[in-house]
Parts: sequence; C-alpha cells; structure tokens
Amino acid sequence: MMEFFQYDTDENRRSLLARARKVALSALQQYDLEWERIQFIQLSDTITYKIETSTTGCYLLRIHSARLCKEEIASELALLHALNKSSELNVPEGLASCNGTYVLEIGTEEGYRHPCVTMMRWVEGDHASGKLSDSCVYNVGVMMGRLHHEATSFAPPANFVRPEWGSDHFSREFTKLEPYHTRFLSNEGWELYQDAAQKILSELAVMEHSDQNYGLIHGDLHTGNIVFTEDHPYPIDFGRCGYGYYLYDMAGLLLELNPKQRGMVIQGYESVRQLEPGYIRHLECFFVMFMIENYCHHASDPRETSGLIDEQKYAQAYIREYLCGHSFLLEVIEPLF
Repeated sequence: MMEFFQYDTDENRRSLLARARKVALSALQQYDLEWERIQFIQLSDTITYKIETSTTGCYLLRIHSARLCKEEIASELALLHALNKSSELNVPEGLASCNGTYVLEIGTEEGYRHPCVTMMRWVEGDHASGKLSDSCVYNVGVMMGRLHHEATSFAPPANFVRPEWGSDHFSREFTKLEPYHTRFLSNEGWELYQDAAQKILSELAVMEHSDQNYGLIHGDLHTGNIVFTEDHPYPIDFGRCGYGYYLYDMAGLLLELNPKQRGMVIQGYESVRQLEPGYIRHLECFFVMFMIENYCHHASDPRETSGLIDEQKYAQAYIREYLCGHSFLLEVIEPLF
C-alpha cells in the first residue's frame, strides 16, 4: 500500500490534491450538513478545506497524513472538547459524523492507504496583517496563559495518546538536518548548530519537570495559528498539540516578535500564570531549540533554501549569544553578517 500523502514532485502534488478533493467530497456525505461551498486552504501535515453551509456557519475539513495515528487524532479532539468547556477560551471543536464517529477513514484510489478525515467547527476571526498592536500582543500572552491553565485540569482518558516535544524529538529532528545543512550553512555555521544542539540536550537533561512547568501544550502557537476579532486572539490548528514544557510553547511564538513585544507576551501570560524563578534562561534554551527545529523541518525543501540563507545572519547571532551564556531574549541582537 502506498502512502496517501506523496508530494515530493509537482506531479505528485497535483495527483495528491486530486485524490484529496475526492476524499473530501466523499467525507462530506457522512455529515449532516447543508454545505454550499468547499474551498481548499493548504497542504502541510494535513490537507484542509473550508466548508461553508447555509444554516450552521463554517467548518474545517482535515485530511490527515500518516504522521499521527487514529488514536492520536481522536485524542486531540478530546482535549479540544474539554478546553471548550471553559468560558475563557474559544478553540476549534470536532463535529461527529451521522453515525457518531469523530475520526473517519475514507476510501480512496486503489493502492493507496485510506486517510483519516475530521471535521471541525470553524473559529471566526482574521489572521494578523502587518505589525501587531501592543494590546494584541499582550492579549496573546493572556490567551496562552489561559490555555495552559485550562489544560492542567484536563483528565486524559485511558486511550489518550499525543506526541511529546522534548529531547528525543529534538534529537530525531536534528539528525534529519545533517544531509541538508550545506544548502544554507557554512562549515562554521554548522559547527555552531552542533554546539547549540549539544547544549540544548544538556540543559533539557537537568531541567526540572513538574505539573507547574510541563503538561499539554499547543505545540505550534505562532501567529499563523492565531486569529483575531478586534484585539481578541483565538488559537487554531491544534494538530501538533502534545506534552511539553509550557515555555517551549511560548518560545515558538516569541521567535516572531521583537524584544519589546516578547516582554509584553510574558507580562500577559503572568497575569494568568506565574512563571518559575529564572525562567528566562530556560525560555532562551527553548527559543533556540524551536528555531533549529524549524530549520530541520524546512531544510529538505529546496524551495525554502533562499529564505533559510537570508535568516542565518539573525539565527546564528542568537545561537552565538546562547552559546556564550549571554541573555538575549529581551535585547536587540545585531545580525552577524
């Protein structure tokens, strides 16, 4: 059986999207929806479509790759169902099919594995365009604090399975980077990355692990996965949710922000949840960790090479500050070259 997701060439990508649309239309027949329009959104770890209805608003249909098993997908939906019970949060939530199933396996062309499909309630809002206002940035910190706070009270069912975003995952991702690093790194740059990876793993090995600093996190809470209604942020796309340090979740967002904005996110977060003493050093570790993981993910795609090269004057500057033991998170760091 061939994997449903194959898009390593333009031809395979076109073939995949043609299969996917047939799967989406087949899946729609299993929901009690008077849908009017299906709109392709994107292809990544999932293939997503916006479903517009005449009576009950909009929905998000997802076709899942084999990266996560059926139990992991169902576990994501269980977490979202629990989070939506909070009056402080508004997150996507799964929709049951006509037979009460939340994760469908839909048939496709002969020879391909049947992909899993889920339907989610659409969270209304707009993605940020341009620079975020100070109030938006602060409110994102508040939202993240509430998200982590509510997740601590979630009691996972016996069959709950989600990934862990820690040292083992980082080591696996870093191994994937080695064959491609010459596309955007000099020998000196690669040595910096290797030294940083070693230091990150050393710090993770001795980092304290408690209910206060570790638990269920979003795992990919950058601005592309946040929508806004005026200044109010709402998190979307929990496909990478799993177990990890809360500071790791925060670091992924701070990568996109300037030092002043990073401080405002932290202030907003601490209005809900107090951070541990000395958190800045741990947060800087996760900042570099998340940044390197991003490059591990994108390095194999030649379409990303130009952007990766452009970013190195900043990325390697952060890595050098980290290796020297200098605090950099709330400071303006000059690019290296």
